[in-house]
Amino acid sequence: MTNISEKKCRCPWLDDSKPDYVEYHDQEWGIPVFDDRKIFEFLILESAQAGLSWYTILKRRQGYQAAFSNFYAHKVAEYNQDNVDALMLNSAIIRNRAKINAAINNAKLFIDIQQTFGSFSNYMWGFVNNKTIVNQYTELCDYPATSLESDAWSKDLKKRGFKFVGSTICYAHMQACGMVNDHSMNCYKRKQIIAQYQQG
Repeated sequence: MTNISEKKCRCPWLDDSKPDYVEYHDQEWGIPVFDDRKIFEFLILESAQAGLSWYTILKRRQGYQAAFSNFYAHKVAEYNQDNVDALMLNSAIIRNRAKINAAINNAKLFIDIQQTFGSFSNYMWGFVNNKTIVNQYTELCDYPATSLESDAWSKDLKKRGFKFVGSTICYAHMQACGMVNDHSMNCYKRKQIIAQYQQG
């Protein structure tokens, strides 16, 4: 099975020597996400990534899951200073007070958006007109860090009071959650996702 997996052509950004990274690429990255809890998870993880590599955060994913109440926004929104102090001692996550406080702040605003739009998914997908943007990249140098859509979404999130949601973070979130299909032209997942989610 490993040999078959190794023969598959994948995106140029992927370090295929890391099995957990390959699994993330194959099973999650770029697949459209509409579940609010999963979206909230990616928002926390992407915000934590600021200034770091995605793999650094991916390795700590289970730690974040335990530290942030299995990514239930309503529970995280109730965290207080004692929770923050405890998280600052938790080596399973990135111990950055600003990022931890941002996660709590963003959880409260996440709930506000759910109440306004019916779900965070409804709100988020509106920035791509409820349809995945399919890009055509081949080389690593082709990939942008931001887009017009991520600029607009970042601006709106900041206006609502969200923290650690710059356009680069928003674009990474859009890639992860399938708002854009940025699998490279020769990556086997590109056509697979198009066939499954984007027919018609």
